[in-house]
Amino acid sequence: MLACWRVTPAFSRGQQRRFACRAEDTQTLLSSLQNRKKILVVGSGWAGLGAANHLCKQGFDVTVLEGGYNNGLNRIPCSPDDFGVRGFWYPYRNIFNIVEELDIKPFTNWTKSAQYSGGGLEVQFPIFQDLPQWPTPFGTLLYTEFVRLPLVDQLSSLPLMTAVVDFDNTDAAWRKYDTITARELFRQFGCSERLYQEVFNPLLQVGLFAPAEQCSAAVTLGMLYYFVLAHQKDFDLVLCRGKVKEKIFEPWMDYMRNQGCKFLEGRRVTDIFLNEETGCITQVICGKESFKADAVIFATGISALQEIVLNSAALCMREEFLKVLNLSTVDLVTVKLHLDRKVDIPNASNACSGFGNSKGWTFFDLNSIHDEHKEDPVTVVQADFFQANELLPLKDEDVTAKVMSYLSRCIKEFENAAVVEKEIGRFPKSLTHFFPGSYKYFMRGSTSFPNLFMAGDWIITRHGSWSQEKSFVTGLEAANRVVDYLGEGSFARIIPVEEDEAHIQALRNLNRNLNEIRSQLPWSSYFIQ
Repeated sequence: MLACWRVTPAFSRGQQRRFACRAEDTQTLLSSLQNRKKILVVGSGWAGLGAANHLCKQGFDVTVLEGGYNNGLNRIPCSPDDFGVRGFWYPYRNIFNIVEELDIKPFTNWTKSAQYSGGGLEVQFPIFQDLPQWPTPFGTLLYTEFVRLPLVDQLSSLPLMTAVVDFDNTDAAWRKYDTITARELFRQFGCSERLYQEVFNPLLQVGLFAPAEQCSAAVTLGMLYYFVLAHQKDFDLVLCRGKVKEKIFEPWMDYMRNQGCKFLEGRRVTDIFLNEETGCITQVICGKESFKADAVIFATGISALQEIVLNSAALCMREEFLKVLNLSTVDLVTVKLHLDRKVDIPNASNACSGFGNSKGWTFFDLNSIHDEHKEDPVTVVQADFFQANELLPLKDEDVTAKVMSYLSRCIKEFENAAVVEKEIGRFPKSLTHFFPGSYKYFMRGSTSFPNLFMAGDWIITRHGSWSQEKSFVTGLEAANRVVDYLGEGSFARIIPVEEDEAHIQALRNLNRNLNEIRSQLPWSSYFIQ
């Protein structure tokens, strides 16, 4: 009986052909997915996410290796870009652009700020873009409120513009100014002692995480021009309305996961595997695991890369990576305090220096900044200390007592407040130290490995940006180098810094012409440049 059964096809002939076509399409799709070029990005801060984001959009198979941060006791799953409270300044055009693209609202409104010393309030900074615009640097001088600094001391800053004009971010300019300290720079150009102690040195202790005698003059000129002197409104800032990881990085990573990007936590790079014939990296080793790669981007901080270099037999053979071992870093301690009452803090963002043996530090009114503390009935304040090696070994109670003492010298109301809850973070070797002579040890975006590229706030770039914006921009530049190397995809659009104002352009052109004439004179190379 079974032999009499006849099987009837479930599909007509046309349907069978369409089904076969769909099967072929599926096989083609699977084949194309398997053949996608594999990109490994090491690091998940601004640089790493910037690179991974663009490369995902180009159809590459992107994996981000998150090694975490070693705080000396254990390894925590986060990036140093999320440590402490840091401002986002008006010139951060690329960061603001990606935030707009992600359609998230992580920032406060433009915020006023202040600067304190051990003697009290020294400087108050307005929102410069709200005021009539003057040619640089006159608007900055006119609208900044110096509480105690005499006008004659303020005017002693003007000769420094000569060095600002001369420093045009070229390799020659970097080599000329990098070998001297910022303190020597200010002395050479006639800054008064009070201007140096009450304004410039505190700015560097917070902006470059070290006092002027430990900062490169080249980095100082680049940082001051980008944040303060290029345009009147450049010193305006917004703040993140919570932790950067929660408000920006996590939504961004979710967006990239939807694009096919993979994030692997706890993968600490220990070595690389080379193809001896091509000189290219073919695998990245993480302990007992290995990951194949057609291109690799290292988007880590200095201490993380130094750890990789020391563990890697391949990297130790390359001079450019051995030079990284000469670079140094800065310790950070963050102190978040919940008080038993409300304290009136005039400005949400505050920079400080000149408190005993402490270096630069900042404090922030989290009730005004973070969404989670908007409705708190008591004050929540955070203080971040740079070059905090003397605070690292102290007990939490001793750190808290020191912080409350410092806060009381800034704002008297803190004397009557008591701490009911504290949260202290210790982050050794987490920030870049731009010491005099460090430029010759910095890496460029391309390396001696044809398919290995670099990104981070310490990587050499001619873009002109600093801090988080520089990290993000170098990530985009690294992504573009991958696109160029593999010959696939389109280049990321990088928004340039705003052009110099007309009078600065004219002065720089004149200065270049004079330098060219001077270089042609006899004995021009005889004296130290």
